[in-house]
Amino acid sequence: MAQAQSFETDFWKDANLRKSWDEIVPGEPRKTLPYLLTQEAIALYCKAVGETNPLYLDEKAAKAGPHGGLVAPPSIHILLMFSCTPADDWMRSPGTINAGQSWSYNIHARPGDTIRLEARALDKFIKRQRLFVVHDNVFFNQHGQVICSGRGQTIRPL
Repeated sequence: MAQAQSFETDFWKDANLRKSWDEIVPGEPRKTLPYLLTQEAIALYCKAVGETNPLYLDEKAAKAGPHGGLVAPPSIHILLMFSCTPADDWMRSPGTINAGQSWSYNIHARPGDTIRLEARALDKFIKRQRLFVVHDNVFFNQHGQVICSGRGQTIRPL
C-alpha cells in the first residue's frame, strides 16, 4: 500500500501567505494541485470520521459490491479540498466559518485516481460586519470525469 501524503496540522503555519479579503477576486480561478488518492488516505479518512462501510475498506467485499472495487466515501471531498490546494490558498485561513454548502455527487473517487480541483470565488460581500465569500468547487478524476461539485459560503476572519 502506498504511503499517504502527510497533511500540515499547524493551521497557522503560512497564514501570512494567504490572500487577504481585498485580494480575493470573484471569478478568478484558485491555484490548485493534483492529488493522487491512495487507499491508505481513504482508510485514514474513514478512521477519522468513523466510517466502516466495507465498500471503502475491504477489497474483497468491494469487488463483490455494486462498484466492482474499492471506492472512496462521497464525503472524501472534505479531505480533497485541502489536499488539492496549496498552503497559501485563502480557503485554508484559520478562523474561516462554513456558512452553508450544497454538493452534487456524480461518480465515486477510487484509489489510484489523480484528483484535480477547479475552484473560484463567485462573489464576496459584507453583511452584519462579516466578510462572506460564495465559492464553487468541482473535482475531476484523471479521465476528466466530474466526481463531485459544490457551492458554498464561508465567513472570512476579520
